[in-house]
Amino acid sequence: MTRKEATSFYQAHSRRLFNMSYRIVFNAEDAEEVMQDTILKFVTMPWRPMKEAQVSAWLARTCIRASIDKLRQRRRESLFLEEYAREAATDRPDDQEIPAGVSAARILAAMQQLPEPCRLVVSLVLAEGLDYEEIAQYTGLKQNTLRSHFLRGKQRLVKILEEDGKPI
Repeated sequence: MTRKEATSFYQAHSRRLFNMSYRIVFNAEDAEEVMQDTILKFVTMPWRPMKEAQVSAWLARTCIRASIDKLRQRRRESLFLEEYAREAATDRPDDQEIPAGVSAARILAAMQQLPEPCRLVVSLVLAEGLDYEEIAQYTGLKQNTLRSHFLRGKQRLVKILEEDGKPI
């Protein structure tokens, strides 16, 4: 398909596809994106239907499916953002910090006194720099459980270092 043919094809079908998509997604930017993707998909196809009725049916089917996919994508993004906001709201601020100037040997000795699940999470977060999602994949534990282990472990670690009695 030449550039001129593609332009005339776009002009012939863009308005109908945009309106079709807009009635599904109710968002002009998303409808525009779906319409353009549909036309681009048709123009770049190696095999195209030859009859105008087939072209029109293919475009309508593809546009409707892409619009529904766009709705699903928006719903997934919305659920993700809600979940993220909920998690951020429930996370307690971490007001305890490991005192500055503590030697690595003292921290390692204090970490040996932590219970196993807390020690594992604290070492993976602090020493390895992993996030909860990565740790969850490795351990099979839920992220909320890992957060709890980390907070408890860090609090206990700070307490052990403070009770140690040695000057920092």
